[in-house]
Amino acid sequence: MPAASETHVWTTRQLLKWMGDAFARRGLDQPRLLAEMLLAMVLGCDRLRLYLDPERPASAAERARLRELVARALADEPVQYLTGEAWFFGLPFAVDRRVLIPRPSTVTLIERVLAHARAQPGIEDDLLIADICTGSGCIAATLAKHLPAARVLASDISREALSVASQNIQRHGVADRIELLEGDLLDPIAGHPAVAEGSTTSGVRYLVANPPYIPDDEWGAVEPNVKNHEPTVALRGGPDGMAYVGRILREGPKWIRSGGLLVVELAAARASHGLQLVQEHPRVAAAEMARDQDGLDRILVASIR
Repeated sequence: MPAASETHVWTTRQLLKWMGDAFARRGLDQPRLLAEMLLAMVLGCDRLRLYLDPERPASAAERARLRELVARALADEPVQYLTGEAWFFGLPFAVDRRVLIPRPSTVTLIERVLAHARAQPGIEDDLLIADICTGSGCIAATLAKHLPAARVLASDISREALSVASQNIQRHGVADRIELLEGDLLDPIAGHPAVAEGSTTSGVRYLVANPPYIPDDEWGAVEPNVKNHEPTVALRGGPDGMAYVGRILREGPKWIRSGGLLVVELAAARASHGLQLVQEHPRVAAAEMARDQDGLDRILVASIR
């Protein structure tokens, strides 16, 4: 949408195509979705309205605002931070620079937990979940929405992240079943009165985590819109990417009841290392890597005996 084209009537349909093409050329993930998010914000409507009225002409003020936002997005500022919202598993979540932007790779983590829970009749009668490094709360809130009887303990070391998570769990009406805990990795879970060391009848049913895991040798290749804008503390996992993942894999099984799962997202390049670590724990019956939506071995799933 060149500035000199003010005499041209720009419709919703044309604006979506223009933005989607520009974002695709820039290599941004989900360019069409990003275009929809920006335009819906500028027009003050939901995304569905864009398709119900595709020939709506944009005003000069709307075009100017959109042009400014697109320029910022093409300069690597995340659209999700520009709009203050990200979509995950079909749900909207408030996001800003205090938390990571939810990504499609994490969808596999949700799918594995839901499939396991739904395959066991009666499991929801006593369903306690721990979500480590909860960030925006997207994992905790999504699991609580889809498992109506579940209780979730969601922890993070960042008080600022927990503030964002609080907004999101209230937004989705699950605040009565999610307890937010501040602390380092498993510490808040280990000290919680509802959690005893795992056995046949105690411990959490599912322990899930999306901790910082980008290894130092991969940091240079991280896209600028991630590296320069999202919280580094929630991204980098130390020299080999296993500083936090490793602790969760070594210590996590202790707090999971028999028949439960440990489900952790990690760098695909460290999949074999992760499997080796978790299989050394005496309570792990089996472990495998599940592929994310990009076909990468990024989600480790361990069954607890």
